[in-house]
Order: sequence, then structure tokens, then C-alpha cells
Amino acid sequence: MEFVFNLVLVLHFVGLALLLGAFLVQIRDPEKTVTRWMWDGALTQLLTGLIMVGLIEGGALGDDEKGDLNHVKIGIKLLVVIVIAVLAFIGKRKPAPQVGLWATIGLLTLVNVIVAVFV
Repeated sequence: MEFVFNLVLVLHFVGLALLLGAFLVQIRDPEKTVTRWMWDGALTQLLTGLIMVGLIEGGALGDDEKGDLNHVKIGIKLLVVIVIAVLAFIGKRKPAPQVGLWATIGLLTLVNVIVAVFV
């Protein structure tokens, strides 16, 4: 079951790459906009994050170090990714430029990484 967890973790990182990559690729573009890749990345992160928490809470990994979940950290990350997903959903329906939405999604993505590493 650890292989499944690690596979889902890799997909979680792919979702992060989609979000952060779609943000960074537009830094020099004057017509910044929310892209489909941001929406896909947010949904990937949300779904894979929920799957990983379910696997850990369900005891699928046994008694190794991954079994100690920080519920505050998970709650913060869940809230942030839901906000990102909502903003990406709104943004993909609006015409460009969307500098405010684009910047907010990028900053919240970085916040989620910081929370994952330091909390």
C-alpha cells in the first residue's frame, strides 16, 4: 500500500507543478490570466491530498512515520487549496487580463508549500 501512497504523492507534486508552473510562466506576460492548468493543478492537489489523508487515517500504511498527521496543517492546506480552486474556477471564466486573480493564486500556492514544509 506504500507504493499507492507514493504514487498519489507524486501526482500531488504534479498538481503543484501545474499550479506553480502556470503562475511562473506568465511573470513577464503583460496579459496575466488564470489558465486551465491552474484549475487542473488545484483539482489534482485537492483530490490527491484527500486520498493521501484517507490512506493515512485509514491505517493503510501501517505504523511508520507517515502515520502521525498534523491535523492543523492538513486543515490549513485544505482551506488554501479550496480557495485556490474557487479562484481558478472563477478566473477561467473571465476574460484576460486577470492580474489580481493570477497573483492571488500564485501567492496562495506558495503559502501552501510553506505550510507543507514549515508547519
